[in-house]
Amino acid sequence: MNAQPNQAAGTTAGTRLALTCGHGTDRGHRRALNEDSYLAREPVFAVADGMGGHEAGEVASGLCVQSLAAIPQVETGERSLTAPALQAHLLRADAAIRGATGSRAGTTLSGAVLVEQLGRTYWLVMNVGDSRTYRFSHGHLEQLSVDHSLVQELVDDGEISAEEAASHPQRHVVTRALGTGEDNEADFWLVPAEAGDRVLVCSDGLTGELADRSIARILDTVADPQDAAMELIHAALDHGGRDNVTVIVVDTRAAGAA
Repeated sequence: MNAQPNQAAGTTAGTRLALTCGHGTDRGHRRALNEDSYLAREPVFAVADGMGGHEAGEVASGLCVQSLAAIPQVETGERSLTAPALQAHLLRADAAIRGATGSRAGTTLSGAVLVEQLGRTYWLVMNVGDSRTYRFSHGHLEQLSVDHSLVQELVDDGEISAEEAASHPQRHVVTRALGTGEDNEADFWLVPAEAGDRVLVCSDGLTGELADRSIARILDTVADPQDAAMELIHAALDHGGRDNVTVIVVDTRAAGAA
């Protein structure tokens, strides 16, 4: 588990943040089943992309989301989750998936959890695999998670460019997953949460179809988060819709602000 705090200060707890969320999912044009699952209940916003086919991927992603939904803070709305606590729930999900599928199926997971630590408010970002979490702030789209994928390793090693990675024939090969393989540990980052930010969590059915500039344009021009989520899904479908696509858009504002 790699918990990496951002050095900038988060919003003070005295300036409590309120959230507005939009979300949706579609199986796409080429898949017989939708193997994505998601959770969008404050303070947890997460997308799981199942792998395995023949309904096994659907089982894997569903069990992952069920494990997250069982977290006590999801019921109470408390902002007290920590990276070790989240990892413990993910290990339970990993064991449940392996037991249900015989390790023949797995799932990626990416998401953001709103937390308050030391009097400040942060997004605790988590990631296993190649689903992604972004932040759109002040007109700039920033990928907060780092893919666990073969092409990301090639980019990190300087063997291919980020542009080449987008069309690489092995771009869908992940190096970490829950429920299958040897590496099931999530990476975590603490990112300051600020009023006016927009957080995007998505499966690779979105990022496999749309470049970051296209994603940023929609997040910048569509004000309502539910409308933005659906516009992103429709754009991915219009661009080919070759995979399941799932999107969560979360807006932050100062509590009491319109």
